[in-house]
Amino acid sequence: MAKAEPKTQKTKASVSAFIAAVEDETRRKDAKAIDKMMREITGEKPAMWGPTIVGYGEWQTPSGMWPRMGFSPRKANSVLYVIGDFKECKPLLKKLGKHKTGVSCLYINKLADVDGAVLRQLAKASWAHMNAKYP
Repeated sequence: MAKAEPKTQKTKASVSAFIAAVEDETRRKDAKAIDKMMREITGEKPAMWGPTIVGYGEWQTPSGMWPRMGFSPRKANSVLYVIGDFKECKPLLKKLGKHKTGVSCLYINKLADVDGAVLRQLAKASWAHMNAKYP
């Protein structure tokens, strides 16, 4: 029996149009800043994955292709998809500021709640770890 393709697929939709359409002004400004940071860290041009995820790079998961790093500006918070199983992760999260975490998700209400330099370090370390773990 073949494995099912993941529901979230890379699309041709415009990342800039998606970000411009984010209703909440703070969330929209945060999305622009997160996009800029992730472009700088990854050197990748972002792509839309499904209707709501902005992804950078891609890698083969057991269930199909997925972005190496990404984010989604949701109504409740911004979600950053960063891998969290590297040694620098916990110490950086302690210094980050107000946030919540999931398996490979970092939930931030607004960028003003966190230390931007620490967030950048966390994203850089996550990107490097992903590239080393899944070349």
